[in-house]
Amino acid sequence: MAIIISKNGKNAVKVEKSSFDKENFLQQYIYENPESIPLYDIKEDIRLLILAREFQTTSGPIDALGIDRDGEIYIVETKLFKNSDKRTVIAQALDYGAALWKHSGDFTQFVSALDAAVAETFKMNLVTKLRDFFGLSEEESAILLESVRQNLSEGAFRFVVLMDQLDARLKDLVIYVNQNSQFDVYAVEFEYYKHESQEIIIPKIFGAEVKKEMAVVSSGARRQWNELSLMDDAKQKLSQKEYDAFKRIYDFSKQRATEVRLGTGSYGSFSPIFAKLSGKSLFTLTTDKRPSFNFEWISKDNERTAEVFKQKLESIGFSFPENFKEIRPSVLTDEWLPRVDKFLSAISEMLRDSEIV
Repeated sequence: MAIIISKNGKNAVKVEKSSFDKENFLQQYIYENPESIPLYDIKEDIRLLILAREFQTTSGPIDALGIDRDGEIYIVETKLFKNSDKRTVIAQALDYGAALWKHSGDFTQFVSALDAAVAETFKMNLVTKLRDFFGLSEEESAILLESVRQNLSEGAFRFVVLMDQLDARLKDLVIYVNQNSQFDVYAVEFEYYKHESQEIIIPKIFGAEVKKEMAVVSSGARRQWNELSLMDDAKQKLSQKEYDAFKRIYDFSKQRATEVRLGTGSYGSFSPIFAKLSGKSLFTLTTDKRPSFNFEWISKDNERTAEVFKQKLESIGFSFPENFKEIRPSVLTDEWLPRVDKFLSAISEMLRDSEIV
């Protein structure tokens, strides 16, 4: 296929289709020009932020790792048609997803790796880049990261395969996977033309039309929770013991907190604000069974409260790194479930002490 280029309707030039000589060039191109991936066929207002290139996993490096405004995680894999392993590209992308999901329990480490990649490329930290790129407030960026954590925990990824040419078998495979699974797999074909110093890319995406026809709401879709839907979600996703503990903490928060904010992520969540201690929520508890302690938020509002909160939690058996003021660590069920009574007592003590002061 060829295209015709002209200026003001004159001096038309026929330009033949070119080819990418190396995958590295294709990787770098989409890293610097993520808008060239036609994800607008998936969501009309989407903006993709590529955070890392060659992101390391136990299964090898992901060519590019990105997120959108809703906290959806994109695993981007590039291949040239001439490569002999192109038929395995979808399996390779899924393998990377499995590697990320397997280690999703340590979200702090995942964020640290992204932070290092962002610092190297953009000369700023991850949160600053998110706020700058998406135009977010501090709290909105934190909510976005919470959605990322939930999607990582669920293994809910969007897989994007980029190639200079797609064969019919790969297109059929993408359609088959999307019709018969909960995966979101997209194949993008880049037609590449070069004329003098100008480069022309014509992208075509395959797989998006299947998801639209199925009207599948992805696990990362945002919603506004209320108390009824929150508790219903908790009943469905938690064991009886976990649900009882979840409700105890929620009821305590309703009784003692100044405000209880409900989340907008794929999992139900709530974040209580105890105004006597901080204008930010001390913790967030979600129906994915993992509470997060919001030291990063609290320390920016009231550093002393963050320090006391850490001391109280460590006194009942939790442990945190030295840079606790920079993170919002989450803990697994077997860590927090046996400590519910002591956890609520610790917050009660903080509230009582604040009244004395």
